[in-house]
Amino acid sequence: MLEITLAHRLSLRSLAHTINPTVIVSKKGLSENIIKELDQRLRNHELIKIRVLIDDRGTREVLFTEICESLMAAPIQHVGKILIIYRPKPEETKNLAKNKFFKKRELRRTKRSFQS
Repeated sequence: MLEITLAHRLSLRSLAHTINPTVIVSKKGLSENIIKELDQRLRNHELIKIRVLIDDRGTREVLFTEICESLMAAPIQHVGKILIIYRPKPEETKNLAKNKFFKKRELRRTKRSFQS
């Protein structure tokens, strides 16, 4: 399980306030497909909310730690039936994203530049 500082956890909690739950875990519990979906969502978003439809709080706590340990994620918050987890993106993905989307664009010539 990933460990983060208290200040980092508090800032992530404030960021998570505005996002909606992306994955819903039914009363049947975790399955391989749910773990794969959670892994995919963490790769894309880093910080996600999970809605759990299980009524027992103890079971939700066990589920929360099981999810965090299996995905190497940090537990951020557990409020009611909502779980918030965080896992930073790998460095390779960050570098690819920066190179792909944040390249400096070449200057385009305007119509006036051709009129000289």
